[in-house]
Amino acid sequence: MLRISKFPLAFPLLFILTQASTHAATKPHIITFGKWTTVQWSPDSGAANDKPLALKVRSLLIDARVKEFTLGLAHEVTDRLFVVRRAFRVNDSLPQESTSPPHWQWERSGWLLVDRTTGRISPINLPEFDVVYSATSWYRDFAAYCGVGDDGKKVYAVVAQISRRKPILKKPIEGQNIADKETKDASPDSACPTPVWQRTPTRVTFEPAGAPKQTFAIRGHTVDLLIQSDEEDEEASK
Repeated sequence: MLRISKFPLAFPLLFILTQASTHAATKPHIITFGKWTTVQWSPDSGAANDKPLALKVRSLLIDARVKEFTLGLAHEVTDRLFVVRRAFRVNDSLPQESTSPPHWQWERSGWLLVDRTTGRISPINLPEFDVVYSATSWYRDFAAYCGVGDDGKKVYAVVAQISRRKPILKKPIEGQNIADKETKDASPDSACPTPVWQRTPTRVTFEPAGAPKQTFAIRGHTVDLLIQSDEEDEEASK
């Protein structure tokens, strides 16, 4: 009796299924942003004149599903990765209040790293980053900002890199403190003005109010303080 092996039929079927599975696994996700919406945000900085501020947020959608809410513009790190700042809602209802639905309040949060290929969203660790007072400037995979110490007053010049847990720069800004919370100066993003980046060579400048301007050269994972003359400052600004 002639026997017909089933294996010649099984191998082509297995090959087709493997190829289909591989194609499905590598299929890029569709990542889009929703429309801008203006919401009210209470900084809760402790200042006597804290008032709700207008905040523009929009949804981050992956494959047409809302995954997060964001604020501000995204920064492209590579053609695959980008970063964007997160916003979220928290239930602000007091225990003695019987509100239905809950009283939702918008809050600013930290930064997210988004992978377009896998659709993965990961929080970024930015040491000493303060969600109220720190204004961040991105260049490549570096984030420069003025961080705030654990005491809520001391200010640091910080440069962090996405791939590293520890900052490559954390330098106290002498004479610089978060303004007295009882004054009108304790406003959002007030730790210092947004740092300014330059390329070739890579360097970043911090210019906090009431403190000397400082420029740092970034070389790999090391940072050098640059001392510039007034002529060099004028030439760099051209």
